[in-house]
Amino acid sequence: MKKFTDIALPVIAAVAIIFALAGALLIAPTEKAMGHVQRIFYFHLGSAAAAFAGFTLVLAASVAFILSRRMVFDSVAFAAGEVGVLFCSFVLLTGPMWARPVWGQWWVWDPRLTTTLFLWFLYVGYLVLRHMMPGYRGAMAGAVFAILAYVDVPVVYFSVRWWRGIHPRVLQGGGGLDPAMIPPLLVCVAAFGLLAMALIRERFEIQRLEESVSRAEDTLEVEAR
Repeated sequence: MKKFTDIALPVIAAVAIIFALAGALLIAPTEKAMGHVQRIFYFHLGSAAAAFAGFTLVLAASVAFILSRRMVFDSVAFAAGEVGVLFCSFVLLTGPMWARPVWGQWWVWDPRLTTTLFLWFLYVGYLVLRHMMPGYRGAMAGAVFAILAYVDVPVVYFSVRWWRGIHPRVLQGGGGLDPAMIPPLLVCVAAFGLLAMALIRERFEIQRLEESVSRAEDTLEVEAR
């Protein structure tokens, strides 16, 4: 019998996403200058928060692995890394969708955009490293790489303050956000966070099953010799 959290968490996440869609598309007021395209912002920022949370979990699990040498923390880090890259990809997709009608360009080499793209490459590199180096050595190399890669997370967050690019400073300067937009925004952030938690949990369980099957196959192969 599946544990209660195995069922409850995905259901809660799904319900939260429905509320987030309703809040962003139906309840939030239409921004006067940008119009309906501004609604992308709710999903863009929600995805960014989920990506940051995923990468923070990669950092925590990597530190725990180095301190304890327990492979379960490597599995947590890998699952969180995959989900973090997924949401970071969504950030890089929704950003240009908003930028094209507002800035007139799909992409500009703004500090926030550039550091976010670099962050995506860093964690894709982490996943590639873990695929190429399975086992304990790969876990140790991945943990060290993940700790170093996390340095870019605060750089991304503070980039709009340090280098004053054209990216809006929504969380660090108000960004002219209408107070009526804040509740739908918070619902989106919470919903994407719950979705990320559900995905990380599912990916972790799948990885643990794959590792169990791999160990069983190795045992059978040894016994057959």
